[in-house]
Amino acid sequence: MEIIDVIRDEDVELPLLKNIPLGFAKSNNIFPIKVQNSELICAVSDDSGLLALAELSRTLGLKPRALKAKSEIIINAVNKYYGQLGSAEEVMDTITGEDLSSVATEFEKPKDLLELTEDAPIIRLLNAILLQAFKERASDIHIEPYEKVLEVRFRVDGILHNVLSPPKIIQDALISRIKIMANLDIAEQRLPQDGRIRLLLAGRDIDIRVSVIPTSYGERAVLRLLDRKQGLLGLWEVGFSDDDCKKVESYLQRSDGIILVTGPTGSGKTTTLYAALNRIHTEEKNIITVEDPVEYQLKGIGQVQVNPKIGLTFASGLRSILRQDPDIIMVGEIRDIETAEMAMQASLTGHLVLSTLHTNDSPSAVVRLIDMGIEPFLISSSLSVVIAQRLVRTICPDCKETYSPSDTEKVLLKDVINIHMREITLSKGKGCSKCNNKGYIGRTGIFEVLVIDNEIRNMINEKMDSQTIKNYALSKGMKTLRTDGLEKAIKGITTLEEVLRVTQKDYADLSI
Repeated sequence: MEIIDVIRDEDVELPLLKNIPLGFAKSNNIFPIKVQNSELICAVSDDSGLLALAELSRTLGLKPRALKAKSEIIINAVNKYYGQLGSAEEVMDTITGEDLSSVATEFEKPKDLLELTEDAPIIRLLNAILLQAFKERASDIHIEPYEKVLEVRFRVDGILHNVLSPPKIIQDALISRIKIMANLDIAEQRLPQDGRIRLLLAGRDIDIRVSVIPTSYGERAVLRLLDRKQGLLGLWEVGFSDDDCKKVESYLQRSDGIILVTGPTGSGKTTTLYAALNRIHTEEKNIITVEDPVEYQLKGIGQVQVNPKIGLTFASGLRSILRQDPDIIMVGEIRDIETAEMAMQASLTGHLVLSTLHTNDSPSAVVRLIDMGIEPFLISSSLSVVIAQRLVRTICPDCKETYSPSDTEKVLLKDVINIHMREITLSKGKGCSKCNNKGYIGRTGIFEVLVIDNEIRNMINEKMDSQTIKNYALSKGMKTLRTDGLEKAIKGITTLEEVLRVTQKDYADLSI
């Protein structure tokens, strides 16, 4: 029997898989590769696979031909290639009017959605939407009812785009199915509800946060997909430059002080905090977090989920974990004066505190804390570093091409970075199948790191405005979000259009 170490894309016939149920392939540890010269070629790992191949070849009227492969190679191939079958549009074609009320009951235990193709049409439609979102690397699924239509949109790399417009008549059945899976009350349609679904998608353990709210034209649902198997990123991987990474790491090694990460919702603040915790986590340190919600489970770290309904807020959670003898504390967000004051008191009593704040840039964080009612001396004595950030899409490496910058782009670059313009080439993606013709795949961060030195502490105590603090920091070498973004554009990581999109305030007088 021939032994293979890899199953290549060019060898696999996807149409063949449609004739062979996923459950059959998984239970027998067999993967059908292709039909060639009236032979059914399959990868098998043991004798049960050989028996399954014999049965399968008889059913299809073909001769069996077995290729020996390791079990993990077969499992990976099954998850990968079966996950490429079908789409939400194909399922929509099979739904008929009399089937619209066919909504199944809740799953008894997590099952791989690839195995549920024969369920009721509404279930198959929702499964297909979830699978397609996973294949397109979507972070969110929006199911939005309007007067005459129902829209399904995916957020991929921070950008929403339409993927499907199911008939308006299936709206209630689709939302009810989502509610059942998330353990929500399907009879309650007047109040917002939040829930969670845990499923397997193509072999990956996925957490789905569900939010349902009533609107004028029916209930609207947003599903946030979180891959539980996704590895935590390091500080280098989230997008910090070498200099900024070294600055941040030096403050992470301290035993006290506050490190703040600022930016709007969806700018990657939580990912940066997780990367920081991942960097400093050792068995000698007691790390406790209070989050809303707990997005990823961190091994060896105590994580507290905020629950305002029972009085467990950021402030009360922080007060309690201070009694747990922590070395490092992460507070998901500073929302009020009580949480802010407790975080600062914790830093002054020998704890390293990491948290987030909603501001546009790093100097504004100081003014925001003062506006919340925090005494300036508390801020100046506890704050160590403030990191502002945004996320930009990265250019697809498979369709990346270089070009010479236009006159407008040269002006923009020359205004920020002192370099020889004749040596500059920029990059963009022209679009390909790998990036769904978007020209981008994945995201990275752009950062602004403000180190609180003695001069800035004096400015804080004197309640100076954020622009004065920013001007001083720039004179000391701080890079703005715009500068960091432009440097990444010059390196071919992202495009100028992306930098412009996420730093619009800085480009009010420019257009590209």
